[in-house]
Amino acid sequence: MKNTKQTALIYRVMMSLLDVEQLDEALSGTLDIILESLSCELGAVWLLDEESGMLKCVISAGEVDLTEISVENGIGAEGIATLTGQSVSKPAIEGAISADGCIFDEVGVKTRTLLCVPLNTTKKYIGCIAVANKTSGEFYTAEELDLLEKTAALAALTIEEKGLILPNHKHGRTIISLRDIRKDYSSGDTVLHVLKGINLDIYENEFVVVLGESGCGKSTMMNIIGGMDYPTSGTLIVEDKDFSHPTEKQLTDYRRDYLGFIFQSYNLMPNLTARENIRFIAEITKDPLPVDEAIRLVGLEERAGNYPSQMSGGQQQRVSIARALVKNPKMILADEPTAALDFQTGQEVLRVIERIVKEKGTTVIMITHNVEIAKMAHRVVKLRNGQISSIKTNLSPLSADEISW
Repeated sequence: MKNTKQTALIYRVMMSLLDVEQLDEALSGTLDIILESLSCELGAVWLLDEESGMLKCVISAGEVDLTEISVENGIGAEGIATLTGQSVSKPAIEGAISADGCIFDEVGVKTRTLLCVPLNTTKKYIGCIAVANKTSGEFYTAEELDLLEKTAALAALTIEEKGLILPNHKHGRTIISLRDIRKDYSSGDTVLHVLKGINLDIYENEFVVVLGESGCGKSTMMNIIGGMDYPTSGTLIVEDKDFSHPTEKQLTDYRRDYLGFIFQSYNLMPNLTARENIRFIAEITKDPLPVDEAIRLVGLEERAGNYPSQMSGGQQQRVSIARALVKNPKMILADEPTAALDFQTGQEVLRVIERIVKEKGTTVIMITHNVEIAKMAHRVVKLRNGQISSIKTNLSPLSADEISW
């Protein structure tokens, strides 16, 4: 790699680290630049929890999600790099330690080539950055190792400056698992591959934001999770039960009793008041919340007797949230719930969603184009061309009152 290219890359990394206030965003941007520049299929950032002695993956990029995984420091390539402060490679590069195993291998992804470099502050080793599998199929060079070490050094200094705070959110029980989910649509002789192998776990009592450009497969993935579409292949597990090919009755029960839905369009019945819209859903639900509790949770006590036409867009959206909430669901799926709202009104809606996660312990999965909203999430899933490009654990999720756009 020529010096000019190396200098340009280091400059990009430095600017990415300096321009972003949130540490997790800075690290995520750095990993994106590294993967693009070195043409890698996989990448991860690991940080050391000194109290437990475990390495925790805070950012994962590629076909597998590592963000729920912890590994003992000193074990595998990631642990060796963090414990010794020396880089690990596969196959060995002159001057680098060689390690037989890494976490990518353990989760079923064959690593043909690997670089794992430590994050060294001025005082200690705090984690590592790992990249694997060059798209060209070639081995990593000594120059590429040197480049990764330099970018990791910049990242470590940023961590030291901003302060290292590992995620407070603990993953709960897995309630939804998607394994190699694929979705194809046929049109004449043409087959459109919308989802190309999605692997994702959704946990109890977490807020997940799904980001991606239009056409990347976000809504299709959400429709499959929500029982509104079927995968072409792959496995969908709901509460430890295979839900890949449910019967119509199973789908009806699942959508009615397990899920709540919030859409960009409010879909309220115009001839019913807010309370009546919510009560209508409660009456067809197996184990609903009290209607007044749902109204309280969205802060609409004084507007409960109003018709939709007498309410603002934000108030109507809160009615739709209460309608989802009154079902007492395990999970709420939200598709661009703030897209039609101004900032102030959208923030009011986000406060309600925040309250639902905290007070009710409900899992919320939200599709949005708004990257600022992602700062509230426990995890951020990015889709690109029908595949998960990265999953990031927010090191310190912001409250609705702290974000702006």
